[in-house]
Amino acid sequence: MATITLHGNTIHTLGNLPETGSNAQDFTLTKGDLSATSLSDFAGKKVVMNIFPSIDTGTCAQSVRQFNKEAAELENTVVLCISKDLPFAQGRFCGAEGIENVEMLSDFRDGNFGKTYQVEFTDGPLQSLHSRAIIVLNEAGEVIHTEQVPEIVDEPNYKAALEALQNA
Repeated sequence: MATITLHGNTIHTLGNLPETGSNAQDFTLTKGDLSATSLSDFAGKKVVMNIFPSIDTGTCAQSVRQFNKEAAELENTVVLCISKDLPFAQGRFCGAEGIENVEMLSDFRDGNFGKTYQVEFTDGPLQSLHSRAIIVLNEAGEVIHTEQVPEIVDEPNYKAALEALQNA
């Protein structure tokens, strides 16, 4: 279990992020049009998983904006922004913000992504939502970088994720 803080108060996730060098586990998430997509749909591409509790918080929204900006310049790379928000809320945010370079995906149907990747909170005020984490995969689907953000209100280390992509 990972220990994280929310404004300095301890909360926990189900476990730890996948090990660097391991193969990413497939998953099924819901797109904005309510269709299903899975990790295998992005085979052969570098993948950044930007995982967060809710698009309706300032830090989560900023991470989507930042990755949207950075993703426009990345070749053969997809950024997946993953939360339990309903696809309607994700779509509303992207429309209002002009977000076009990331894929918004929802784990609202069964929460299996949060369980598989061990990012689901097990206690505290955000219980059952996802923690703020980054997982970067190379074209072969191998985990090349992870970050479990230790204080949930902090932004992830964008530079480290982007450097991992460049070095892949």
